Order: sequence, then structure tokens, then C-alpha cells
Amino acid sequence: MTALYEFREEARAWLKEHCPDGVRGPGQVHTGSTKVSLSHPDVSVWLDRMAEKGWTVPTWAPEYGGAGLTSNEYVVLLEEMKAIGARPPLINRGTQMVGPTILEFGSEEQKRRLLPMIARGEGAWCQGYSEPGAGSDLASLRTSAVLDGDRLVINGQKIWTSDGHTSEWMFMLVRTDQAAPKHDGISFLVLPMDQPGIEVRPIQLISGHSPFCETFFDDAVADKRDLIGEMNRGWTVGKRLLQHERSGMEMLVSQSTERKQTTMVDIARKYVGPETGQLDLLVRNQVTDYEMKARSLQLTSRRMVEEASDGRTPGPVTSIMKLVSTEYEKMQAELLTSLRGTQGYGWEGDAFSTPEIDGTRRWLSSRAASIYSGSNEIQQNIIAKRVLGLPD
Repeated sequence: MTALYEFREEARAWLKEHCPDGVRGPGQVHTGSTKVSLSHPDVSVWLDRMAEKGWTVPTWAPEYGGAGLTSNEYVVLLEEMKAIGARPPLINRGTQMVGPTILEFGSEEQKRRLLPMIARGEGAWCQGYSEPGAGSDLASLRTSAVLDGDRLVINGQKIWTSDGHTSEWMFMLVRTDQAAPKHDGISFLVLPMDQPGIEVRPIQLISGHSPFCETFFDDAVADKRDLIGEMNRGWTVGKRLLQHERSGMEMLVSQSTERKQTTMVDIARKYVGPETGQLDLLVRNQVTDYEMKARSLQLTSRRMVEEASDGRTPGPVTSIMKLVSTEYEKMQAELLTSLRGTQGYGWEGDAFSTPEIDGTRRWLSSRAASIYSGSNEIQQNIIAKRVLGLPD
């Protein structure tokens, strides 16, 4: 009996005993936020149990709140979660983005202080990168942080701050040397959101949702000890975090929520299939192309998770993942809308089902996916230079 087989048996037994019924199947996943109402008490119970086991961040070392699992054990755990329809206990920017960055660039004191808190889901995180004049050209950012004793005083504005209104913590890039070239003089820090010097204003989107916010800083304060990496050397830290953001790890983790759900084939048969259930050739080709791309994306995402779990740092290939995944997201939304015909354009009212209305909102929001986290045009430039080795 191999060690991996033994781990599978252990994980299967533990999940069977400790995974509550309320978190099996599609539904809410805890973000760590104290400002978001939970749909079921089991969501909180599940987070607490998995955090105690070290399985919210399974590959992190135990002293940082993890379980020290290997990449193969991590994949086995996800497979066993998927087998029973268990949702992830926690998904937020702490575990997926700033946590891995602190693991690489943080001091030992920062790791032992911040990572266990992240692993337990004690607070949600938002990202302070983009500014009104610094989006894809992020290094043009102007939000400043001035050292004042053992603290940094922050002034400026960030925009497109996802979930800023429900987050307790922010990781951000600030300019700490106004005289330095734009890629220098930038620092990376973390700070609490609940303080007098920070104002957050949600931005209403065409989809009807408001996950994005404007964030204003008026003498906001961060502890000097929460500067990750060296002062004025934060550009390197910030770029590495973007590689974690684009790695698609959440996509793999979210697969553990899947049970028998409505597939694209089911939708095609419902809306365009004749009585016999035989789909038109063109529709079959569209659905088959979609399913092939979906499977390819899942396998690529899984490979990247395994590489990261083995300690290999995400590289420029993450730009490929970001480019492909966002184009896939748009393709999925467009195909759903096309298959549903007039029922694919519902906004409200009894004439449309909840999935149909959600599909409309999803189609609208999918257009933004190719812009945030670095536009797809920027990703194509990165791929051309760093993956294909093409000249400028």
C-alpha cells in the first residue's frame, strides 16, 4: 500500500465524517469576510474544521497554518472533495494571492504573524493596484506612502478595487520615492481597511452587481512592519503576485463543488433540440468545441497548481492562462446566450427563469474579464516577449 493511497483513504474518511451536508453541492463559499452574510451556518463550521486540519491551504507548512501536503496529496484531496460535492472551505485573495507572495518575500516574523490568520480565514482581502491614471501601465501609479517613524502615511486613490467594501485587509502598491524612475520607488504593503483614513465607494456595473469599488486614502496608516520586501523594491513583489492571480488555481479548486449539474449539452437540447434530442450539426460543433476548450483549460489549470505546489514559481506562462481563461469565459457566456435564443436576454420578470437571468448578467460581466488583472493585449505582449522570445 503506497503512502498516497493511505492518504486518500485518510482524506476520504475524514471528509465523510467532518464535511457538513450544508456545504455539499453548489452554494456559497466562505471568503473570510465578516461583512458578508452566510447562507448557511455550515459554511462557517466547514471553514473552522478545515482550518484546524490545515486544509484551507494544504501545501503550506504547518507553522504557517497549512498541512504540509505534497502536490500529489493536494490533488488527491481535491479529488476526494469533488467526489462528495464538498465546496472549498475558503476562497479569497489571501490564500490565492497575497499569501503565496508573503511566503516568498515576507520575513519570518511576517509569515508567522500573517499567514496563520490568512489560513484561518480571519478577514477578506482586496487588491490596491489600479488607479485612474495607472491601469495596464501600472507602474505609473501615484498613490504615495511617506515614512513617519514606525508607520507609513498613505494618500491617493485606487480604482476597480474588487470587494473593497467587504474586505478587512488590503495589499497594495504605493510610491515611496517620488524622484525614482517609475518602476523604482514603489513599495508593497498590507494594511487594515477599517480605519478613518480610508473611504470605499462601490461602482455600479452594467450587470447589476457592484463588486468593484473606488478607494480613497486620506492619511491612512500602515505599520512599517507590514512592508513586504524591501522599501522601494515593491515592483518585483507586485509583479510576482500578479502571476499568482493569473495562475487559475481558484478554477481548479472550484471544480470540487461540481456535482451533476446542467451541462452545455443539456441546455442545447432544452432550447434548440427537436423532439428526438438530435442536435443540429452546427450546434453540435459549437458545443463540442466549447467542451474541448473547457477540458483543456481544466488540465492546464491542474498542471499549474501541481507546479506551484511543488515549489516552482509561476512564470510568464500564467499570462497564457489568463488570456485563455478569459476568452473561454466570454465564449461560454456567448454560447449560453445564443443557445437560449430570446430567453437568453432576460433581465427580470416571471417570463424568465433564474438561470436565464443569471446568464444575461454573466454575459454582460464577462466582457470585463479580458481587461482586469492586466488586459489581454498586455498578456499577449508578455507571451510574445517572455514565452516566444520575440523582439520588441
